[in-house]
Amino acid sequence: MLYLDPLTEGFIQAVKSIYQVDIDPTSILLNPTKKEFEGDYTIVLFPYVKDLRQTPEMIGERLGVYLVKNVQIVKSTNVIKGFLNVELSDKYWVDSLQSISSTKAFGHKESNGKKVVVEFSSPNTNKPLHLGHIRNILLGWSCSKILAAIGYEVMKVQVVNDRGIAVCKSMLAWEKFGEGQTPTSTGIKPDHYVGSFYVLFETKFQEEYAGWQNSKEAKAVLDTEIKEGQSEEEFYKGYKNNYFNNYSSLGKEAKVMLLKWEDNDKYVKDLWIKMNNWVYEGFETTYDKMGVTFDKLYYESDTYLLGKKTIDIGLERGIFYQKEDGSVWIDLEDVGMDQKIVLRSDGTSVYITQDIGTAMARYEDFGFDKMAYTVADEQDYHFKVLFEILKRFGEPYADELYHLSYGMVDLTTGKMKSREGTIVDADDLMKEVITEASESTKDRGELDELSDSEKEEVIRRIGLAALKFFIIKVNPKKRMTFDPKESLDMQGQTGPYVQNAYVRIQSILRKYDGKIDSDFTTYVNLFEEEKSLMKLLMEYPSRVEEAGNNYDPSTLANYCYNLAKEFHRFYHGVRILKAESPEAKNYRLTLSSKIAAVLKDGMDLLGIQMPSRM
Repeated sequence: MLYLDPLTEGFIQAVKSIYQVDIDPTSILLNPTKKEFEGDYTIVLFPYVKDLRQTPEMIGERLGVYLVKNVQIVKSTNVIKGFLNVELSDKYWVDSLQSISSTKAFGHKESNGKKVVVEFSSPNTNKPLHLGHIRNILLGWSCSKILAAIGYEVMKVQVVNDRGIAVCKSMLAWEKFGEGQTPTSTGIKPDHYVGSFYVLFETKFQEEYAGWQNSKEAKAVLDTEIKEGQSEEEFYKGYKNNYFNNYSSLGKEAKVMLLKWEDNDKYVKDLWIKMNNWVYEGFETTYDKMGVTFDKLYYESDTYLLGKKTIDIGLERGIFYQKEDGSVWIDLEDVGMDQKIVLRSDGTSVYITQDIGTAMARYEDFGFDKMAYTVADEQDYHFKVLFEILKRFGEPYADELYHLSYGMVDLTTGKMKSREGTIVDADDLMKEVITEASESTKDRGELDELSDSEKEEVIRRIGLAALKFFIIKVNPKKRMTFDPKESLDMQGQTGPYVQNAYVRIQSILRKYDGKIDSDFTTYVNLFEEEKSLMKLLMEYPSRVEEAGNNYDPSTLANYCYNLAKEFHRFYHGVRILKAESPEAKNYRLTLSSKIAAVLKDGMDLLGIQMPSRM
C-alpha cells in the first residue's frame, strides 16, 4: 500500500540495522490492527524468527524502539506475542488525506500499454436475455471497467449464437403457428416475441411426443429398448431426444430447415434474417437498460466456419491426428485430459474448432495481450481443452487466457428452464426490482420534493443497484440465489445500502453549502472512527487492482459495502458540521467528500449509478 511505504521501508531498515539481515519486502505481512488491541497497523513477526534467531517478543521490542526513534510517522509500538502493533502519528493521517485529495483519478492507474479482450453475454437468438445472462453480463461488464481502471485497453466482445437447431425451432414454430404476425402487430417486445415461439415449439413437441407414446411404433420401441427395472415413465422421459431425432415430425421439419439454412435456401435465410433482426432489436433495448455496450460482435453464422483451416496446420505439425473414418482428434492425455474430436468424419466442425478459429481471428483484429471468456462453469473443461490447444499452436497470447467461470443463478422459486417458459427474462426482472424500489420509497417520503421524472430516475438507479450489486457481490465461482426483496434491504449488504452512504454525504455537503477548506494541517487527536475510515479509504487502489487481476468484481463490491458501513459508523460516532474545531470540521468534510467520490467511482466500476437522493 503506497501510503504505508515509509512504515514498510522503516521496518526493512530496522531489521538491517539491528540484525544485519536483508528481508524481502513482499514477506512483510501488514494488516490493520484488530479493534481489541492498541495500534493502527500490525506487522506479523513469526516469519523472521528463524533468520533473526530470537523470540518474536524480543524481535518486536527491538524493532519497535527503532521505528519510534527513526521513522517519523510512527508514534508508538507495542508487542502482543508474535505481533508488532504500530500507532501512527496524527500528522500521518492528515498528510495522507491531503495526498489522496490532490490525487486525480484516485484508485486508477495509467496505461500499461497492454490490450485485453473480454467476451461476455453471447446469447442465443431463439430467446430473450434472462437471469443467467444478467450474471454473465454484469461480470463481464464490471471486469471490463475494472481492467480499464488498472491500465488496460479493453475490447468488449460477444459471440451471438445465431444458428443451429434451437434457432430453427423458433423459426419453424413461427412459420407454422405465427399467422404472419410480427412484434409490431402484437405489441410484444421483439426478443420476447421470438422466444415465445421457442416455448411454443416445445409445447407442440411434447404434445406430439405424448401422442406417439400410445402408438404401436412406440410400444415396439419400448419392448425392445427398455432396461430391466426401468418404469415406462422413466423410459419415455429419457427417450425424448431419440424420439426427436428419429421419429418426430416436428423434429424432422426443424432439421430440414437447418439443412436448408446451410444450403443457403433463400426463403429460409430471409426468414432467419427477419427473426434474428427482431431479436437483435430486443437485445439492444435490454443492453441499453443495463448500461452495457460492446466494441465488436461476432456471429456464430460466421465463426462456425473458422478454425477449419487450422485442422490441416495441426495435422502437419502433429498437434492433431486423423482416424480411419476421417475424423480429426487431439490427444491431451499427457496433461490429464482425454482425447478430443476437433473435426467430425463428415467434415463438419465442432464448437472447439470454431473457438480455435475465433481466438485467432480476434488476435488478428486486436493484437491483444490477454483474453477472458465469461462463460458458466459447466464449460470449465471445454476451456481447459481450448487453452491447451492454443498453447500447442504456439499462439502468443496462449498463456494469458482466462475462463471467467461462474456458478448458475437460481430464484427463490427454484431452477429455470428456457424450453418450458420458466426462465425469468432480464427485462421482467429489472422491471420487478424497480417496482419493488418504488414501493420501498413510498413510505419514507424523501423524494416528495422531486419532479416525477427525477423520482423515476432515482428509483430506477436504486432498483438496478439492488439487482446488480446483489449478483456481483457473490464470488463468481459460487452458485447463488437471487431474492428481489432481500436485494433492496436498506440495512443489508446491498446496493441501496451503499448508495445511502453516498446520498448521506451529499446531504451533508448540501447543508454545508460552501467550498470545503483544505486547511486542516494542524488537526490533532483524531478519533478512532476517523482513522478506521482512512485505513479503508487508502485500500481503494489495491482493491481495484486485486479485483482486476483476479477477474473478481466481488472484491470491489464487498470493499464498497465495507466502506459504506464504516462511513455510517463514522457518521454516528463524530460530529461533522458541528465539529469541535474548524480544523476538525475541515478534515471530516474533506474525508466525507473523498469517501463519496470513492463510493461513486467504485460502484461505477461495477456498472452501478448513484442517485442524488433516496
